[in-house]
Amino acid sequence: MSILDKKYEERIQKHFSKYPDKRSAVMPLLYIAQEEYGFVNEEGIHEVAQLCEMDPTQVRSIAGFYTMYSEKPKGKYWLQVCTDLPCALRGAEAFHKELKEYLGVEEGGTTDDGLFTVEHVMCLAACDKAPMLQCNFHYMENLDMEKMKQFIEEKRAELAKEQK
Repeated sequence: MSILDKKYEERIQKHFSKYPDKRSAVMPLLYIAQEEYGFVNEEGIHEVAQLCEMDPTQVRSIAGFYTMYSEKPKGKYWLQVCTDLPCALRGAEAFHKELKEYLGVEEGGTTDDGLFTVEHVMCLAACDKAPMLQCNFHYMENLDMEKMKQFIEEKRAELAKEQK
C-alpha cells in the first residue's frame, strides 16, 4: 500500500468509482499526488501508476503534458496571474509585475519562506474580472495590490501562528 493509498484511500476510491477503468482516474490522482508532495515527483508518479495499473512512463507523459501539474516544487500558494491580452488591457501585466516586486521574486520564483510561487499564464477565462489570478486552482478576481497584499499578509500570519 502506497503513501497516497493509505492517506487518501477514500478520495481515491471515490475517483475510481466514477470510471469503468482505473486508468481513467489518472488525472484526479495526479492532483492528489501534487497535493501530497507539493508537486508531481517521481514517487507520486510511481504511486499513481501503481494505483491506476499503468506504466510510470504513461503517467509521467500525462503529468508533463498538462500545465496544471507541476514537475518542480512550488510554494504553498501557487499564484498564476492571467496576462493574456484582454486581462492585460485591464491592468494584469502591471499587477503581475507589482506582485513579483512585492514578493521579491522573478517569474516562476518562490519566496524565501516557501509560501508563494508567482507565474503568468494565458487565459483563465475570466477576462471581465481582471486583474485576476488562480491560487491553487481557485480564482481570485477583481484584484488590486491592496487586496493582494492583505491576502499575502494573512497567509504569512497563518504560517507564523502554525510555527509557534
